[in-house]
Amino acid sequence: MSSGLIDTKPLAGIALASAGYACFALQDALVKWMVTTYEVPQILFIRSLVIVLVSGVLLRFYRHPSILKSPYRGTVVLRAALMLIAWLLYYNAARYLGLAELTTLYFSAPIITVFLSIVVLKEAVGAGRWIACVGGFVGVVIAANPSHSPNLIPAAMCLVAGFCWAWSTILIRLVSRSESTLTQMFATSLLFGLACAASFPWIWKTPDMEGWMLMIGLGLVATLGQFLLYEGFRYAPASALAPVEYTGLIWAFVYGYTIWAEIPALNVFIGAILIVASSLVLVFWERRVEIAARDGAVS
Repeated sequence: MSSGLIDTKPLAGIALASAGYACFALQDALVKWMVTTYEVPQILFIRSLVIVLVSGVLLRFYRHPSILKSPYRGTVVLRAALMLIAWLLYYNAARYLGLAELTTLYFSAPIITVFLSIVVLKEAVGAGRWIACVGGFVGVVIAANPSHSPNLIPAAMCLVAGFCWAWSTILIRLVSRSESTLTQMFATSLLFGLACAASFPWIWKTPDMEGWMLMIGLGLVATLGQFLLYEGFRYAPASALAPVEYTGLIWAFVYGYTIWAEIPALNVFIGAILIVASSLVLVFWERRVEIAARDGAVS
């Protein structure tokens, strides 16, 4: 299990984050399946409970230090609040926006992440990361193909959700300077779950067997996704991983076809090609920077 120290292996971070975002796309598909029957806070509570149980057992086994002793414990609380706001806004906006508008608005998050990485983390953002980030967003717009202006309030909800998610990813990188991945997962999900549980008197609906299986499965997928993403931020700067989030759109189309037999239109394939191309630009850029840094160290 990883310690709290940050390494600098951008390509490893990109690979881990890509796998993590694939898990999150599956998570969104599962939530979409369940949200017609259960309220969002209940779904997110079961998800958080599974993460807390899995990470708690592993923390005990590997004897990781308590988050209460961390200099970043306040930051962990802030990140949990940001994630809660982001997901409640995002999944509730989905009730009023079409997938095209929802996806386009939400994927403003990676660009916000790049800006925040400069302001908060003082990261140097090179041309390759900007090209990948902007190119990926253009691909998202083409793939989503918004047909009309979305409703103002749901659109604002989705944009705020994107900002909160971007800010939370910045905090992952910050907290990873001293805390292990498992510690972050446990603390964030515990706070997240407690906040969701506060709504139970008004929204709780006892799940049937299928509901329990879907919610527990959601928790396991989210556990794996969080671990992979947190590890990715341990190895690579936030600005380098921001464009990788666009790959989640491609997975969303894959899951949409597999689960609901949705066949993407031509614009979706064009957008997907742009997203993949942007991600490849990022990989080649980071590879070149990594080789140059190694050669410089050798000389």
